[in-house]
Amino acid sequence: MKVYHIAYEPSYGSVDIHIWTKCTLDCRACYTNWELYDFGLYDDALEDIKNRERQAPPDKFLSYDEVIAYLKPLEIKYAVFMGTEAALDPELPQLAKELHEKWNSYNILLTNGMVMPNLEDIDQVIFSLKAYSEDVFKAYTGRSNKTALKNFEAIAKAGKNLHAEVVYIPELIEADEVERVAQFVASVDPNISFRIDAYFPVPECPWRAATNEEVEIAAERAKKHMDNVTILTLDMKRIGDKAVRVY
Repeated sequence: MKVYHIAYEPSYGSVDIHIWTKCTLDCRACYTNWELYDFGLYDDALEDIKNRERQAPPDKFLSYDEVIAYLKPLEIKYAVFMGTEAALDPELPQLAKELHEKWNSYNILLTNGMVMPNLEDIDQVIFSLKAYSEDVFKAYTGRSNKTALKNFEAIAKAGKNLHAEVVYIPELIEADEVERVAQFVASVDPNISFRIDAYFPVPECPWRAATNEEVEIAAERAKKHMDNVTILTLDMKRIGDKAVRVY
């Protein structure tokens, strides 16, 4: 496998399994360029990351059996597959199946949706849509979003618990573009949960932090089309325990 980091949040029984692959997108503000490890380990990861230099990719990875050995002592209610693009690891479906069978966990995949694995043992897909307008998507990721949009529709049609997210980035992905994303999601199913995250600055990128007011305005625009809209702003406090590093 390409698992390079595992973090565990005891109060929720949630394990974050970080997988490093060659991502299908080249997002300009991908935080993994500056922080390899779980944000839940830090008191203020967003402040710490602001002045970081680029981090070298991880060079040590766990085998499948080693991953299971690290997970074995844990009480796992939720398993979250994340990283650069966890969906690209060919052993992900097997791991999700074993977590279902041995821990009865609720399995969550974070993905950009460009390539989809076997989702049989994935209970929820958290889909980062980036943007709806192809020119905006290309400006941020270097790729077209046509495949991602088709995959989003296919996952919804398959009846998976699907959650959509977009990041509000000042001067790039603002309220108009967030509303376009919301309109697309609503055209698939207006009951899909939709979250708008406030952008936080990372090195080498020109954008400032998104304000609460900007995110709230974008949410109001999204609510014209969606039934379940939430926001994540930069001043929101941690809920639950601080994560612990398992590997």
